[in-house]
Amino acid sequence: MEELVIRDADVVDGSGSDAYRADVVVDGGRIVSIVKEAAAAGCQRPKARRELDAEGLVLSPGFVDMHAHSDLALLRDHDHSAKAAQGVTLEVIGQDGLSYAPVDDRTLGEVRRAIAGWNGPGDDIDFDWRTVGEYLDRLDRGIAVNAAYLIPQGTVRALAVGWEDREATPAELDRMRRLVAEGLEQGAVGMSSGLTYTPGMYAQDAELTELCRVVATYGGYYCPHHRSYGAGALEAYEEMVALTREAGCSLHLAHATMNFGVNKGRAPELLTLLDEALAAGSDISLDTYPYTPGCTTLAAVLPSWASEGGPEQTLKRLADEETAERIRHHLEVTGSDGCHGVPVEWDTIEISGVNDPALAEFVGRTIQESADRRGEAPWATARGLLLADRLAPTILQHVGHEENVREIMRHRVHTSGSDGILQGAKPHPRAYGTFPHYLGRYVRELGVLSLEECVAHLTSRPAARLRLPDRGLVREGYRADLVLFDPATVAAGSTFEQPRTLPVGIPHVLVDGRFVIEDGSRTDVLAGRAVRRTPPA
Repeated sequence: MEELVIRDADVVDGSGSDAYRADVVVDGGRIVSIVKEAAAAGCQRPKARRELDAEGLVLSPGFVDMHAHSDLALLRDHDHSAKAAQGVTLEVIGQDGLSYAPVDDRTLGEVRRAIAGWNGPGDDIDFDWRTVGEYLDRLDRGIAVNAAYLIPQGTVRALAVGWEDREATPAELDRMRRLVAEGLEQGAVGMSSGLTYTPGMYAQDAELTELCRVVATYGGYYCPHHRSYGAGALEAYEEMVALTREAGCSLHLAHATMNFGVNKGRAPELLTLLDEALAAGSDISLDTYPYTPGCTTLAAVLPSWASEGGPEQTLKRLADEETAERIRHHLEVTGSDGCHGVPVEWDTIEISGVNDPALAEFVGRTIQESADRRGEAPWATARGLLLADRLAPTILQHVGHEENVREIMRHRVHTSGSDGILQGAKPHPRAYGTFPHYLGRYVRELGVLSLEECVAHLTSRPAARLRLPDRGLVREGYRADLVLFDPATVAAGSTFEQPRTLPVGIPHVLVDGRFVIEDGSRTDVLAGRAVRRTPPA
């Protein structure tokens, strides 16, 4: 007898088709049968060792977070309710060009310092891997939800070139090609970049194109955090479209927003650009989160020249009075490339987390507010905080536009990514709320998307981008990564004031046919594993 039958569920199967009533049978980690309208037809009902009454609940495929920063959280926090409670059954990590494989001892230490604001310093982690394959093997020991990995181009450049702003030599480029190929052979699904973060931003288009050619050979995709989301945003999108077209590589645009005052109401221009590229044959998708503020590290807004050479060199420049004044001028007057070419507005930058508990007073306040309280200039406050917390502070950047968010989420190649940073005392609520916020706010309350459309955006579309042949749909033979939610009540619990509050209306989540959320509570099941790239046919 099979393990589980989910009885009388309203199945929204991820295809975008209308919902239907069915009994769904699960066994051995897969969906083994779907009996539509069993009760109404009066036919023999399927039986199993366990029956779950799903009356009034929607059954959908598990949600795919196309942009996650859980690279260490998956290892550190086996509970991981931040994602599991949302119905996320697969996260894509290795984002924004910086993560922890492939590395050597030197590069690992540099990367740990550079992205401590994203993932913590990692002092509680046994870094017993160096290659992509070894990292994926570590995930396979058991994690809360499944995870796929993107090779981080910035880390690859740090390993082969270093943190200097210069062109790679032919030998260094060859090494980067080999590192990317090895990572793909070991199971990575593609490559990411952070082109406003060092050292990835130092790569010119010719270098990126060559690496994308390697990605294309293995059937992967390129996921860039491109060079600007502010002044020059459209040009930055055009650059990525042209680059991947030349390389013959699939493109997935990370957190595809149009931010800052210069881009208010300009989402239709971006979508026209994408429609033209799609019509010309480009393979493009994108992800967004359903909120207007962004989230990154405070150090990320610095001009790129200030970060050349790595974190220790950045700290030395901040400590030097003359150099610090040059940094301030770039930030406040000319517009730093780290701040997307827009002069910084300190009243839009809110500190969301620090590593040093002694600096907790800054959390939840903008730089301007803290400066006013201290009776000093905002740059003095920001500089002092960067030095005291060794570049670790994370920020919310209140620079988005609701009309842009809604326009982009309607697009036919849209998927969802939380871009959730789980560190800090006051993280962005998207880390805990992205997926129920789509379903509660933008489906039920606003009607921006229909329920069937929205579920397709969260499930089958990302599964297709990842080339996963047996995930993203409720189909016989598919993996039993499933979510049961109440469409009348599902909502994000997280807010900007209480960002770690779990969602409501999602009583059950299954990974590989096993309950990771049952009756609204986290079980002790660790059914997640590394999801490796499917080789091209």
